[in-house]
Amino acid sequence: MKLDFSKGDGLVPAIVQDAQTLQVLMLGYMNAEALQRTQESKQVTFYSRSKQRLWKKGESSGNTLELVDIQVDCDADTLLILANPQGPTCHTGSRSCFRDETAKGFIYAIEETIHRRIDSNNPDSYTNKLYRQGINKMAQKVGEEAVELVIEAKDSNEDLFKNEAADLLYHFLILLKAKNLSLSAIEAVLKSRA
Repeated sequence: MKLDFSKGDGLVPAIVQDAQTLQVLMLGYMNAEALQRTQESKQVTFYSRSKQRLWKKGESSGNTLELVDIQVDCDADTLLILANPQGPTCHTGSRSCFRDETAKGFIYAIEETIHRRIDSNNPDSYTNKLYRQGINKMAQKVGEEAVELVIEAKDSNEDLFKNEAADLLYHFLILLKAKNLSLSAIEAVLKSRA
């Protein structure tokens, strides 16, 4: 990866985006050493202009950014960092330095929550209980929710329709987990059909 650090006096802007939701989380700056440290450690590290040193995101708060991918813009003078945030990104406690969580991309956060509840085997979690009942029960639940959605589609109550659509999507995400698939895999199929 060849970058032009000369335009910014040895620094390039690094835009950090949530790898799952694609929400923009923050902007930082990297020099060559910060970029190398990020690539080696898989923990996003910046060059702090105020501290005049390398600074690993979350070094004091614990709210780190786990590296997923690095992309370079067309002029080779800006980075796009795709990362999985471990806690809030902003020092104010918000998920993003630009604004709170948006609905767009939130479905990936729901998918992540579903995976956590299942993987932690929480006995009080509805999601985990349904998952532990097996593939037949999960598939049956998706079928029930689909039928309820069709019924609501024939009526004019938009709120009930939206709630049934949300229920169907939620249960579909549980079924995807059971099949060891992700929503992004389904998106890829749709994209290939475009």
